Amino acid sequence: MAVAHHRTAASPASTASAPRGTAPVALGLALAALATVVWSGSFVTSRALGDSVPPVQHAFWRWVVALAAVAPFGARQAWRQRALLRRHFGFVLLASLLGVATYNTLVNQAGVTTPAANMGMIMAASPVLMALFERAGGVRLGARRVAGLLTACAGVLLLVGGGASFAAGDLWMIAAACCFGSYSALLRHRPPALEGTGFLFTTFLVGTVLLLPAQGVSLAVQGGFAPTPGTVLPLLYVGVASSALAFFAWNKAIALIGPTRAGIVYYLQPVCVALLSWALLAEPTGWAQAGCMALILGGVMLGAGSRR
Repeated sequence: MAVAHHRTAASPASTASAPRGTAPVALGLALAALATVVWSGSFVTSRALGDSVPPVQHAFWRWVVALAAVAPFGARQAWRQRALLRRHFGFVLLASLLGVATYNTLVNQAGVTTPAANMGMIMAASPVLMALFERAGGVRLGARRVAGLLTACAGVLLLVGGGASFAAGDLWMIAAACCFGSYSALLRHRPPALEGTGFLFTTFLVGTVLLLPAQGVSLAVQGGFAPTPGTVLPLLYVGVASSALAFFAWNKAIALIGPTRAGIVYYLQPVCVALLSWALLAEPTGWAQAGCMALILGGVMLGAGSRR
């Protein structure tokens, strides 16, 4: 889903290391932060809709809205690239399964029983998986980046251990974190000729089709939901902002700075989710959580800089 121009000029090995110019790095960090903040709101939305919209239907309509939002920019490009997309359909199918159909459905299922703050904290496991996948691919992470990763991870562990109460839905969130980490690592191997919006539209379309059987079962077993402002407006948010905007920003960020550095920025998510859930859902927070959040922020600032 990343824009292809940054990958056609270099081999995959050279792309695996962050660009040397400061402008691409700054843009990549800003895009990763944008996606992280927007996705934080989607966790709050999953929690808020947990009692009114079945998880599968939440995911299905999210991607229907996302398709409508991306179609004016990506449908024509996807049609022009149809031969290329057919040639790499295995990659497209796996990206759609991990990043579209499965990941968000798991998050919505977790939101039925798990507080939004817990969801954000558990998702902070994803950057560790991103780093492990990138290291396994032969990328040297560097001492400073590893230090930032560990510092932010320590902040998350302290936040979890400081009194967070775990629910059954946490297992769904652990599965979602593994899914998102795998998806982010997979993007590193995206065929260079696939352009951003066309690939984005295609994965949204394939992911929506993959959800159709589960959507049918959910409608038959659970029934539909009432289309009120309290359900439609959150679905518009997750469809337009959390799907079309955030996924494009995240995939572009990975093309510019790689999954490990983007993953360190992703550690901001539990901070954002905790603040949003406190402000919008009245979930409690305190000074201990604030201290842990400061540790997470410090780790992000440390690890997002030079790889040395």
